Amino acid sequence: MTTVGARERTPPLSLRRLRSRDARMVPVAASAWLTAVLLTLSPEVAGAAALVGWVAAVLLLGVAARVRQPTRTWCALGSVTLAVAAAVATHVALALPARDALARTEVDGGRVLTAQVRAVGKIEPSADGWRFDGVLDRLQRGNDREGAEEFGGVPVVVRLSARPDGLDLGAVVSVTGTAWVTDPGQRAVLVIDANGAVRVDAEAAGPLAAASALRRGLVAVSSGLPPPGAGLIAGLAVGDTSAVSPELDAAMKASSLSHLTAVSGANCALIVAGAFGFAALCRARRGVRVAAGLVALASFVVLVSPEPSVVRAAAMAAIAMLGILLGRPGGGLSLLATAVAVLLVSDPWLGLSLGFALSSAATGALLVGAGPLADGLARWMPRPLALGVSVPLAAQLACGPLIVLIAPQLSVYGVVANMLAAPAAPLGTVLGLAACLFAGIPLLGSGLAALAWLPATWISGIATTFADLPGSVIAWPEGVGGLVALSIVGGAVAALVLPTRSIRSPVRIGAAWTLAAAIGVGLALGPVTDVFDRTGLPHAWTIAACDVGQGDAVLVRSAGAVALIDTGPDPAPLARCLDRLGVGHLDLLVLTHFDLDHRGGVAAVQGRVDLVLHGPLTGPEDGRALGGLTSAGATTTQAARGMSGSLGDTHWRVLWPRPDTPGGNDASVVVEFRGGGVPASLFLGDLSAAGQQAMAADAALLSAYDVVKVAHHGSADQDPALYARLHPRVAFVTVGENTYGHPRAKTLDLLAGLGARILRTDQEGLLAAWADSDGLRVWSERAPGRVPPDG
Repeated sequence: MTTVGARERTPPLSLRRLRSRDARMVPVAASAWLTAVLLTLSPEVAGAAALVGWVAAVLLLGVAARVRQPTRTWCALGSVTLAVAAAVATHVALALPARDALARTEVDGGRVLTAQVRAVGKIEPSADGWRFDGVLDRLQRGNDREGAEEFGGVPVVVRLSARPDGLDLGAVVSVTGTAWVTDPGQRAVLVIDANGAVRVDAEAAGPLAAASALRRGLVAVSSGLPPPGAGLIAGLAVGDTSAVSPELDAAMKASSLSHLTAVSGANCALIVAGAFGFAALCRARRGVRVAAGLVALASFVVLVSPEPSVVRAAAMAAIAMLGILLGRPGGGLSLLATAVAVLLVSDPWLGLSLGFALSSAATGALLVGAGPLADGLARWMPRPLALGVSVPLAAQLACGPLIVLIAPQLSVYGVVANMLAAPAAPLGTVLGLAACLFAGIPLLGSGLAALAWLPATWISGIATTFADLPGSVIAWPEGVGGLVALSIVGGAVAALVLPTRSIRSPVRIGAAWTLAAAIGVGLALGPVTDVFDRTGLPHAWTIAACDVGQGDAVLVRSAGAVALIDTGPDPAPLARCLDRLGVGHLDLLVLTHFDLDHRGGVAAVQGRVDLVLHGPLTGPEDGRALGGLTSAGATTTQAARGMSGSLGDTHWRVLWPRPDTPGGNDASVVVEFRGGGVPASLFLGDLSAAGQQAMAADAALLSAYDVVKVAHHGSADQDPALYARLHPRVAFVTVGENTYGHPRAKTLDLLAGLGARILRTDQEGLLAAWADSDGLRVWSERAPGRVPPDG
């Protein structure tokens, strides 16, 4: 009996051989990925690495021709591995001259430039307004038209406060503004911040223009349906999240459903499967069926925008479908590894893309892990239910450690939420796509959109329900430590679920002890940490910078009165910070401007604010944010230079903007506090170098400040003369995980050169400052200390 059971659990010899053969491409993909990471970070050695790689590949291939099996096979595989790595290195080396020429261009320091850029990525809303990936055709510095340089398609990122008509994928635009050079490893060489209006030189044409019109049509026919489901229709169908409210977006993330609003391999697989199945029903030959699937996939990619992330998703979907069509057990792993290698050869900068890593990990988990997990779960539940649980569980185990790098938290109910949403997602995608295609036909388009609203509303209801449950999200250690810890916990879960010959195997016992230890530590440290957090805070703080991620939320306190300068991007971290500091009421709220990373957390303070000072409005959404505050009892006033008032025993005054300053970063409210026990402090919002110069031109600034909140999260766009004039003793840099390179090394060097002590919320967490009889004191979560008095 025991012998028969063991044989049933052991894969047949032919299957083991197939799996072994299928995994041979994994080293090739791993080598390509490692090479891409190392050489995009150090591109100056790419040429030498390519030469060495090609020579080694040829030599090893020659060895393979002279030896017998099985050595021949391994030498040939080694040769392929080296050749693919050499191809990655060659791409980096060939791209280096143009990228290096642009990187050496003098663009820092607030220099005004005009760039002609072709949009190659989706135009997406961001915390600063809008952004898109582009390629730079021409760059002109200042008014020197004759000195304009041609760059022939070097990648850049463009950020702008407003989206002009006609700006879409494929459009050519002229942008006037400032720029800064990114760090090595980033695909974009420059980030260009538009200071004014963006001129559309040529709109998108051909299939791209048609796809843009279809997407706009879908958003239009969905706009009249009840929220929040209406905003999800375009997200489920074509990945357009412009109509998704911030509240629903936060709920989708908390319930681990945000992947449904991004075009992924699941969307592409659904399209291919539908086209393939329809061709099969028509009794078409296998070649015709495959052609129908590929045409449908290509059309879908154009419709949703053929940006790099969508191309990756389409490739992964094609891999999964081909693995099924070929009928090879686990055959998708070989195809996945091959596709990863090909994609990295074509774009080595994908090696440091978290989106690419998530896409690869999710696809690999579904191809390799979902089946064994289902086998293990089937011991405790019906087989169909085990299959339903195994898919989101495999994805969570593979992607969770990567996600904590950008969001150090775990969705407790993510697997259950995904199981409940799974039946509605494909229905919403298909109906939404049909509504998109027929949006221009009266009644038909709106009728299909109304049908798509039903699954979209179901998904939004699941997201909000699970997000509102107690303990829906738990904090997790951030950074590499958090990745390693969650990988260990995930491995323990997999070890317990996967079928084994013995329930008392050492691996299972070790996994059980690991999970028990993790649960015990979590339960013990949760309440204990809260107690220590409160007891460790300095009770005398008068300035506190909350760690809210990539955004601003700074408190000033005097004689029991409290002011908050900006609310950060999200209500949850702000609410936690206010609770930790014991702040329940705000006498003053300053919204320096209306970018999401400065007003996104406003829901956390509604009903708790007396007076709101705000910058110039830039659109209807700004008015809605203020409307929520006024309806909860706050008084709102647009700030302007010359305004002043008291907060407890301290005095505040507004130094910027002027009443006629147009809205945006350079209209950020600049406010100063001094006296009443509060160290002299200045908060610079998101002013650029040009905005800083305009503000300082006729402002009555102090000769020195104890605390300065550095402008725009420490971006490179700073005015050194202003900081020399402010002479800050302490520089607060409010920053979190971001793709902008904040804070820039140039800015940190500037502050350090002025003798300022630099404190960063991303590295040191919550920051505090106050003054006592010994002078200025500062504290942070991870490095409490004191600033010595001058002299």
